[in-house]
Amino acid sequence: MKILVIGSGGREHALGWKLTQQTDPIAKVPHELFFAPGNPGCEALGQRLEIEVTDTQGLLLFAEKENIDLTIVGPEVPLALGIVDLFQKHQLTVFGPTKAGAQLESSKDYAKTLMQKAHIPTAGYVFCDNAEFALQALTQFSPPYVIKQDGLAAGKGVTIAPDRQTAKIAIEESFAKDMPVIIEEFLQGEELSILAICDGKRAIPMMSAQDFKKVGEGNTGPNTGGMGAYAPVPFVTSELLATVQTEVLNPMIKALINEGIDFRGVLYAGLMISPEGQPNVVEFNVRFGDPETQVVLPLLEDDLAHILLQAAEGDLAPYEVIGFKFKPSQSAVTVVLTSEGYPGPYTTGFPITVPETLPENTLIFHAGTKKTPEQTLVSNGGRVVNVTGLGDSIESARQKAYALAEQVCFDNKFCRLDIAKSVTEKAKQLV
Repeated sequence: MKILVIGSGGREHALGWKLTQQTDPIAKVPHELFFAPGNPGCEALGQRLEIEVTDTQGLLLFAEKENIDLTIVGPEVPLALGIVDLFQKHQLTVFGPTKAGAQLESSKDYAKTLMQKAHIPTAGYVFCDNAEFALQALTQFSPPYVIKQDGLAAGKGVTIAPDRQTAKIAIEESFAKDMPVIIEEFLQGEELSILAICDGKRAIPMMSAQDFKKVGEGNTGPNTGGMGAYAPVPFVTSELLATVQTEVLNPMIKALINEGIDFRGVLYAGLMISPEGQPNVVEFNVRFGDPETQVVLPLLEDDLAHILLQAAEGDLAPYEVIGFKFKPSQSAVTVVLTSEGYPGPYTTGFPITVPETLPENTLIFHAGTKKTPEQTLVSNGGRVVNVTGLGDSIESARQKAYALAEQVCFDNKFCRLDIAKSVTEKAKQLV
């Protein structure tokens, strides 16, 4: 298969890496991969293209010229721009939701309204289209206040405000960008990420994961695109997954069908699991999570290209009863190495050194990297590199990830030191 992966981050590198681990089941040859635009880590996996993710016409022309068999859309921006609609109009097979389906992520108000219609459990909220109304609406809630920008914000559009003054600043900053806000009630519990693959009729969940959104240890500081993740999540039982399926995934697919939307892509359910075990939807995204992809895909045993092709063609029926197969008794932990200062101002352009040979059961996924004209690898973003460890326990995977993190060097490097730490500490207490 000729496969085009759209995007340039750690998620797209991980997708490409997984696609190269398996061969075409009929021809028994590796898939031919193209990345638009990809990153230096993708160069060993396939051909990089000088086409940006927002250049939907350029991507279409390339896919038609090269007779691409499957296009996988990584980031949310081209989905919100309607790239899937464009490709489908030209009879190209593409994995990702249409522009109408992408509203689940591009408009929090739309997502909340649809959740209410479908009786999907979620926090109470008020949509505010002007700052004055938003400040008045704060009186309906108790601190901490949850302020969400109503639009695409790369995972950084949420403020948990401990007091009214902090909430006021977040509201004013959002409207300064011409972005309305959602004010929500604060939910207590454990966060959980479920990535479900959808074919328009059904949503089949992948392995559970938990990511760490706050920049600081102990889950402090502002939200980021994600500072690390691990999988699987120990507290996720078959009963909880069944509840998520019946109360969240199935109702949302049905609601989308009722809206006339044929949703083929990833339905990412960001959940808060209450102390009583009740899942509440914090947010829906419409693409593979980053960095959850970097821990879920290394544990997947099924053929990823086949899954995504079947979903894009509207037929995941073979997986409906048995689900997807993952490596038994295996765990993964990924740690994101960032530029110090992220998600605020930061400096890039620092040379990066990585081990010539990676330790066993470890992986590196590039995110914000580039090569200079002299072919020196340098930092080129807030989230620079993801290091992933695999092991027979979360603690084993965690140790491998952090050992590798020490071997990846660049000036201005920062990472949280407590990714999955509380999970492993709980596990030790139970022994």
